[in-house]
Amino acid sequence: MLTKRIIPCLDIRNKRVTKGVKFQNNVELGDPVTMAAGYCADGCDELVFYDITASAERRPIDIEMVKEVARAIHIPFAVGGGISTVQDMSRVLLAGAEKISVNSLAVMNPAIIAEGARAFGRQCIVLGMDPVRAGDLVRFPSGYEVTIRGFRERTGLDALAWAKRAEELGAGEIVVNSVDADGTRRGFELALTRLISEAVRIPVVASGGAGSPAHVVEVFRDAHADAAIVAGMIHTGEYTIQAIKAAMTEAGIPVRRVW
Repeated sequence: MLTKRIIPCLDIRNKRVTKGVKFQNNVELGDPVTMAAGYCADGCDELVFYDITASAERRPIDIEMVKEVARAIHIPFAVGGGISTVQDMSRVLLAGAEKISVNSLAVMNPAIIAEGARAFGRQCIVLGMDPVRAGDLVRFPSGYEVTIRGFRERTGLDALAWAKRAEELGAGEIVVNSVDADGTRRGFELALTRLISEAVRIPVVASGGAGSPAHVVEVFRDAHADAAIVAGMIHTGEYTIQAIKAAMTEAGIPVRRVW
């Protein structure tokens, strides 16, 4: 049985890790390289770095930061934000990342998923999506609409339809980040995660809302996620990666132990 992955998320703004609630009221937390090294030592399986203002500001990703992270850790990591072309993807991968996350770019130019998958293999291409609850079930049968540019723009895309389309185009993984749950620490959006997990054949990563090890156990057990992204609950020091994995083990969820 495949082990479930725990993935700390580091949102980057102005070269610092930051965290907010529903993409607002962000608070600066620390240096991304130092924090990444600490989570790596504590036993996380992967890491993901999002330059949360790069797309909105229409600027490139910070390649030097990617290189610094690659030198500091020995586990796979993904990078998203400020990636516009296959050439940008190549630079990020050559700087040491294992995966590229495309979100706003993929909505505006879906062909970039297929181009990236052909160039580097689908295992390198992650679709990041930020769905928000939608009341119009005629337009959005899944009940969720995809947003882009850090929840600044609605797209008119149904979340489930977009997930299926991304898989067809060549995405190797989908990160489902609930806008409604983001930063609330009240638990993952289980219905949304389960809906997409059961509809696609590629790994689905749950994101948004983790506040305790119990929430992580819940999203694996009840929503069939392949991995879970955690942020605020570990950034504050309230919980550790080891504590989360211990809870998973106790619940019978397969985990890769590294301590």
